[in-house]
Amino acid sequence: MTAGRTVIGNSRDWCTPLKYIRAVREVLGEIQLDPCSNKWSIVEARTEWKLPEHDGLKLPWSFPTIYVNPPYGSDKARGTRIIDWLRKCSEAYEAFGSEVIALVPIAANTKHWKLYVWPSAASVCFLYDTRLRFLVEGRDDGKGAPMACAAIYWGMNKSRFAQVFCEH
Repeated sequence: MTAGRTVIGNSRDWCTPLKYIRAVREVLGEIQLDPCSNKWSIVEARTEWKLPEHDGLKLPWSFPTIYVNPPYGSDKARGTRIIDWLRKCSEAYEAFGSEVIALVPIAANTKHWKLYVWPSAASVCFLYDTRLRFLVEGRDDGKGAPMACAAIYWGMNKSRFAQVFCEH
């Protein structure tokens, strides 16, 4: 995990709960890209890149709508961390005008938030679910995440994002 947190399980495939996917779809419409999908994902983006076949950090995010639930820990094999995913979110918005929503741990005082969230994101929703229950390998195992999470929005329609995510 990031921000000094330790990994509490062996799975790296923590999938987004359905209520948040519904909210993302309500803001973005069809999700064109999920760059960090896995075999248990229920996002159902038009394009899904799954490791190890496709490394979403190495491919261009030139899609109009993107949803990102990145791996939260560091990937020692690939030498990547959450900062790399947030950089790509910010770059997709800046370079392609993409609307991007990312579900990430709240670490507002970290370098990755200071570089890629605060300067370029249009809006942040700090989720009421302080122990968000991700789907672990496609199942709700009843355990909450060890950290609070936020939905971050890069795009031009921040009022729509706020309207939809205010309930969360």
